[in-house]
This record gives sequence, C-alpha cells and structure tokens, in this order.
Amino acid sequence: METTTITSCNASTLAPYVPSGSNPWDVSKVKHVYRRLGFSASIADVDAALALTPSTLIDNIVDTAFNLPTTPAPAWGFYALSDFTDFETENTQYLIDWRIQAGNDFFSETLRGRLAFFWSNHFVTQLETYFYAPYLFQYYNVLQTYALGNFKDFTNAIGKNPAMLLYLNGFENTNFEPNENYARELFELFTLGEGNNYTQMDITETSRALTGYNHWTEPGAAITFDASTHDAGTKIIFDQEGPWGYDDVIDILFNERGNELAHTICRKLYTFFVSPEVDATIETNIIQPLAQTFINNNFELVPVLKQLFKSEHFFDVKALGVVIKSPFDTIFNFIKEGNFFYDDVIMEAILQYSALMGQQIFDPPDVSGWQRDEDWINGSTLTGRWQLMELYINYLFVNGYEFTLTDLARELSNDSNDPAFITEVMVNHFVPKNLHTASDYVTATNILKWEVPQNYYDDGIWNLNWSTAPLQVSLLLKHIARMPEFQLK
Repeated sequence: METTTITSCNASTLAPYVPSGSNPWDVSKVKHVYRRLGFSASIADVDAALALTPSTLIDNIVDTAFNLPTTPAPAWGFYALSDFTDFETENTQYLIDWRIQAGNDFFSETLRGRLAFFWSNHFVTQLETYFYAPYLFQYYNVLQTYALGNFKDFTNAIGKNPAMLLYLNGFENTNFEPNENYARELFELFTLGEGNNYTQMDITETSRALTGYNHWTEPGAAITFDASTHDAGTKIIFDQEGPWGYDDVIDILFNERGNELAHTICRKLYTFFVSPEVDATIETNIIQPLAQTFINNNFELVPVLKQLFKSEHFFDVKALGVVIKSPFDTIFNFIKEGNFFYDDVIMEAILQYSALMGQQIFDPPDVSGWQRDEDWINGSTLTGRWQLMELYINYLFVNGYEFTLTDLARELSNDSNDPAFITEVMVNHFVPKNLHTASDYVTATNILKWEVPQNYYDDGIWNLNWSTAPLQVSLLLKHIARMPEFQLK
C-alpha cells in the first residue's frame, strides 16, 4: 500500500477528547464537527451543540444518521422501459428531479448526506454510462441504506445494483464470455486497494464466480440472476477452492482478506474526514486501531465512525482547516452558515456550477472517483468558485433577501456599529482559522466601509440599518469568498 512521505503534525491519539482549559470545547471545534460530518451548521445549531459534551454531540449526529429513513421512492423509482409514456422527455426530467433531490438530501441530512455522497465517490458509477432515472434512484437508495451500516452487506448489495452491473460490465459477465472489469475494481478500488494481496488469478476466478446477473424481463427492469449464464465450475479465490458464486466471493473476501480490507477502508475514511496527510505514525497509531475496531465489530461502520469522531486526534487543533473544500462544500457551507435562502431552482444552479468546477453529481471523472483536496483547485476552478459565490450573493441581493445579509452581521456582532469588529466576526464565522495577519482584517474592513465617509464611522452615525449596509455586507462576503482561508474546512 502506498503511503505518503509527508509527516503529519497531528500527534494526538484515538483516546476520547475531553475538553480542558488548554484545549477547550468551543465554537471552532463545533464548526469543525459540522463542516466535516456534514455541510456545516447554522448559528443556532452551533450554539445548541456547545451545550453538549463532544461525545454526546457525536453520538447524536451518528445515531440520527444511522436511524434516518431513506428518501421515499418516487413513483418512477422501479419503472421498466415500458412503464414510461414518453421515455426521452420523462427520463430526462426524472434525472434532473432526482439530482436535485439528492443535492437537497446532502445539504440537509448532515452525516447521512455526507456519507451517501462519500460512498458515491467510493462505489463509483457514472450516470452518463447508464443514464436511466430508475437505476439512479436504486443506486442512490443503496448508498443511503448502507451509508452507516454493515460494510460487508454494503459491498454485497452494490455489486448487484443495476447501475453498477451496467457501469462495470457485470451485466455482460457470463460463463460464455467472462468480463473481469467488476472483479478487478472490487479488489483494487472498492475493498483491498491496488495490488494489496490479490493476484490476476484471483481476479479471473472471481469474475467467473460473479457471472449470472444477466437477466431482465425487459430493458430497464430489475436485473436478476440467471443460472444458465453462471459459471458453476470450481474456482480458487484466495486459495479457497469450490464452486463459488456471488455471495461466496463476498464471504471469502471478508474472511481471507479482512485485515487488508479494513485498513484500506479506514484509511480512506481518515483521509476524507480528518486529513489527506498520512504518515507511518498515523498508519500505526490511528488507522490500524480503527481497522481492528472495524474487524472486531464484524465490519459495522458506526463503531469506527464514533471512535474516530470522538478522538483527541479528530479534535486536535492541527486537524482544523487542513482539508480543501469541494465545490459543494464551498456553496453549501456558506448557505448553511449564513442561514441564507435556497430552493430547488438554486439547487439546480448549484449542481450545474459545481459540475463546471469538476464535481458533477453522480458523474465522477472515472471509476477511481474524485481525488479531492488539492485536485479541487486550479486556475479555472478557483475563479469558478469566486464567480459562483458572487452570483449567489447577487441573487440574494436583488431578489428580496438583501436584509438577510445584514441580519447575519447583526447577529454575529450583537448589532455593533464598529466596522472593524463586524468584519472580524464575519470573517471568523466563515473561515476555520483566524486570518494570518492583522492587515488582512484591515483590508477586509476597508471593503466593508465602502464609500461611506470616515466621519460617519468616527462619530458612530453609521450602523447596520444604514441604507447601504446590505450592499456593504455583500461586498465583504464576496471578499471573504476569495480568501485562501475560505477554501479550507
């Protein structure tokens, strides 16, 4: 397994975080929880969380996500092709509708939404390959169902899903013409990691065992097992010999390669939720114990998530602000933290702009998914982020929501009329760590002050009820959205 040579600065352990005078439970840590475990939180949610212990907050978030029912199936969720009246028109609209629904779920469901999206970038399919609304819903339903469930059951279910069967050629995998595509990705990307204790022969034999999921009553219907296209012969997988089928493959994989699998999945969870930097110490002191927890709990995800999220390591100040926001993070966090207006029309626009910045919902670039972090930022995507934020702030300003901007400033500053203080609390509200220098705050303050004469501030005449205050706050917010610190979570 490839390990980076970067040395992590975070030396804290998996011991539960207990607040102290030198390491207090404060707003920055609560926001850290919500920015990593969801798409941030409102001021009210942050205030409510401060009244809880860190352990209780994590339990509440994880347990709520675990118990959350899946999004109800739409009327068309299990259509076959003949159920459509006008396939081209209806299917296209249903795909739009469901992407908006999923975007709303990601935004509102905290950890379940975050993990459903995470798993869509792990058990990758590409909508453009199958482009069929019922299969998109069924795929998404599996992601939601197992997002915090048993990973073995998850792995079993996803490989039989129509979207996956079509995307990685399982539908074409028969005893007459075996296709190794899914078997290879099952080991390389979905469970063990590239080259991690499997052979080409294991892939070949596994592909034979996975044959048979080739039957449907008509295009677009459920894909079911057909014994006539299954290779019933003897296979040898990880040195286990027998007439193996699909379920046997999953059993053998988890029984014979559980250590490798657990480490790979826990490492991926760590790099997503904590830090992209993993060194030998992190491998030994953090990821390996998490993997052992995973194994000890029969590959249930909840014990692993709670152990990681409650740890000193997760709450270490060095874990704050070290992950680059995705395009979705950038706009979702801003809306949530500002308690700003959004609806389905805005969600559809967000999905379109996020696609332009490299994050097209349900369409990662390839089977390995988005590589995240530094890959999110380049010359064009960075300016795209700025443009999206400006467009959204302008939308609020010209569509009757301009006073929500000053309402936020008023709430954060306790209705102060000091532009420097208002600027400081506004900036600090949206960035994970304070700006590096005092001059950065001075620059931001000057933007908030805009063209209002200085004596209006000196004499205390100006305040957030001033006629130009919404415009001034909007200019400050646009400036904040361009800060390097704003791109971090």
